[in-house]
Amino acid sequence: MGVLKEHLWAREHAGLFDVSHMGRAVLTAADGRHETAARALEHLVAADVAGLAPGRQRYTQLLANDGGILDDLMFARAADPARSGRLYLVVNAACKDADYAHLSAHLPAGVTVAPTAAAALLALQGPDAAAVLARHCPAARALAFMSTLSTTFDGRRVHLSRSGYTGEDGYEIAVDDADAAHVWRTLLTDERVRPIGLGARDSLRLEAGLPLYGHDIDTTTSPVEAGLAWSIQKRRRAEGGFPGAARIQRELADGPARIRVGILPEGRAPAREGTEILSSAGDKIGIVTSGGFSPTLNAPIAMGYVDPGHAAPDTLLQLVVRGKPLPARVARLPFVPHRYVR
Repeated sequence: MGVLKEHLWAREHAGLFDVSHMGRAVLTAADGRHETAARALEHLVAADVAGLAPGRQRYTQLLANDGGILDDLMFARAADPARSGRLYLVVNAACKDADYAHLSAHLPAGVTVAPTAAAALLALQGPDAAAVLARHCPAARALAFMSTLSTTFDGRRVHLSRSGYTGEDGYEIAVDDADAAHVWRTLLTDERVRPIGLGARDSLRLEAGLPLYGHDIDTTTSPVEAGLAWSIQKRRRAEGGFPGAARIQRELADGPARIRVGILPEGRAPAREGTEILSSAGDKIGIVTSGGFSPTLNAPIAMGYVDPGHAAPDTLLQLVVRGKPLPARVARLPFVPHRYVR
């Protein structure tokens, strides 16, 4: 349908995405204990892994020794007690080989990581997603946000998580390659569902204020600078014990040197990645990391990093677009409210 129409369809109905390019892996403790697997992963991320309940998942970041972000990822704990020694990971496509190598090099003896073979990953996102999927997976409707479930789709085995990267309610559906086309085609028989491409996925996540690895976050940014401190639970903040803990704990206490903010340019000209951000006085204070046109707001939007003195909502800025400073202001994130089912 094109990016604009696909974007609006996912906001208003249900969009079906093929995200099989993402990396999926299983981290396994040989002794079968969740505590062993959790302790191993906690040496590499700042999230509370040990306290994750069965059948739940969390968002976190794989950290470098200086607190920079090597990648951001989801991890889940199986609901089945027989699989308590396993954690299921979903990482970014461009980083997956480096992530697996980093994990393998730093996991202790008795803990291994291996990519998941022969499994496609689909995402059904939008306000109609629950009703659509429940026709084929009745248990999907009751699944809580950031929870996971192994079930069946019209008799075919699937693994669901109630999550996504659009800001809408929805699901990610892991399915064997042999059954993926059937699930895809079956979902598209519902008039509420349309196939959506990765262009609209990017504009949806930008409206939702969600960072994209390699653009809004990378090895030069910390989770605190990126506005992701919420993903570091209380115990980990206090105890540390993860790469870059000294820097991250200091930034949590004293504030970071720069902060990721939302930006609303005036007029219709979008500010793309790399656009210089100027103060109202004309001093360079940052750079745009993601920018484009918001179909929902019918206006340009952007995200970027500025110093704390220019990070308050409604602070006046200038964006250098095609060599000309254009007025803009800091905006609260997200640009479009999240509609996750809590």
